[in-house]
Amino acid sequence: MNHLVQEAGLEEQISCDSAGTASYHIGNPPDRRMVQAARARGLVFRGQARQFIRADFDEFDLILAMDRDNYRNIRRLDPTGQHQAKVKLMCEFCTQSVLQEVPDPYYDGPAGFETVLDLLFDACGGLLKTYVRD
Repeated sequence: MNHLVQEAGLEEQISCDSAGTASYHIGNPPDRRMVQAARARGLVFRGQARQFIRADFDEFDLILAMDRDNYRNIRRLDPTGQHQAKVKLMCEFCTQSVLQEVPDPYYDGPAGFETVLDLLFDACGGLLKTYVRD
C-alpha cells in the first residue's frame, strides 16, 4: 500500500502501518522470503513486527484484516462496538481476485508469496480507487 500511495503522490494524506493480532513475531523484521519476492517487484519492506493494540482504533481511520481469524481478533478488542465500522477484510477491495481472504504464504514456498503480492496489489489498488477521488 505504501508503494501505491507513494506512486500516487499521496504520502501527505495517507499513512499506513501493519500489525499482527498475535504476539509471536513482535520486533522481528519482515519475513526474508516476502522481502525477496517484494524486492523482485521493486518494493522495499522496512520495519519490524508489532501487535495490534486498542489505541490503533483511534490512530487509524480504516483497519484491514487479512483473514477472518484476524478480523475476529481485531473486533474482540472493541467490545463496545464503537469502532466496528472501520474494520474490514482486505479482500473486500479486490477488483480482480475472487478470494475472500489473503492466504498465509508461509507454507506454500515462493509461489505463496507471489500470490499474496498479486492479491495485495489488487486490493490496495481497489482501496485507493474507493477512498481517493480525483
